[in-house]
Amino acid sequence: MKVAFVGKGGSGKTTCASLFALRAAATGAPVLALDADINQNLAVALGASEEDAAGLPTLPGHLGLIKEWLRGENPRIPSADQMIKTTPPGRGSRLLRVVEDNPIWDAAVREVVPGVRVGLAGAFEDADLGVACFHAKTGAVELLLNHLVDGPGEYVVVDMTAGADAFASGLFTRFDLTFLVCEPTLRSVGVYRQYAGYARDFGVRLAVVGNKVADEGDAAFLRDEVGDDLVGVLGHSAHVRAGDRGASRDVAGLEPAHAAVLDDLRAAVDAVPRDRERYQADAVAMHLRNAHAWAGSALADQIDPDFVPAPVTL
Repeated sequence: MKVAFVGKGGSGKTTCASLFALRAAATGAPVLALDADINQNLAVALGASEEDAAGLPTLPGHLGLIKEWLRGENPRIPSADQMIKTTPPGRGSRLLRVVEDNPIWDAAVREVVPGVRVGLAGAFEDADLGVACFHAKTGAVELLLNHLVDGPGEYVVVDMTAGADAFASGLFTRFDLTFLVCEPTLRSVGVYRQYAGYARDFGVRLAVVGNKVADEGDAAFLRDEVGDDLVGVLGHSAHVRAGDRGASRDVAGLEPAHAAVLDDLRAAVDAVPRDRERYQADAVAMHLRNAHAWAGSALADQIDPDFVPAPVTL
């Protein structure tokens, strides 16, 4: 299942994404974590040292390899250079599995803690400042997700940019369920309402995780403001705070109440029905929007109208 974590800046979405990934991996589930946030902190939140995180490869750093491998023998794409972030797969394309050996994973994905492999969109470099937007980097993540087929009990966890910025690209359509991390404040609820409005327009499944909930008053506030979208609330965690100070982030030390909330989130994800035809149709729709808006209408020829990725069985 493909899962995104979004929310207001500072709401704790990176922490929640890392805890979800670590909890799933602790049960033996295969986990691929992708950092698509402009603040590249997911690897450290998972337990990598600052030094090790700084040395990790990035997906955009291997974009040529990614395009060439995914293109495969797709006759609709004469050259990998013609692929853009929204290019959908077709007959002849190579599809990625969460767990497999392939040149992309070898070059750009690393296991930072046992059971969790990480791919990074990468931080801004000096050459990017003033001339590029971060979506140029998240495009590599979007292209991967377009071609990635996950099986039952596998999880792709993506830490997204803050606020509603995710709607500036087609990346927001690539998930089975999107968790919006919401603090018990009017500002955070305001981001939820904005995000929910956009999500509704595109049929995006959205669930809310309350975070930094101090007492029943905070929890009641969130229940009143977001209603049935609220699937769980997280409060102060001594384990998480210790991890922020450099202690072990081993999820086995997480408080039982918080572990139970993470299990509820996973149950919510697992309950979502898979609709591969809809997933492919959304990819095609976003590709057409980009082709007509800026990339050139000729890119519509990349679309294979009869292609739907086959389901994966483990």
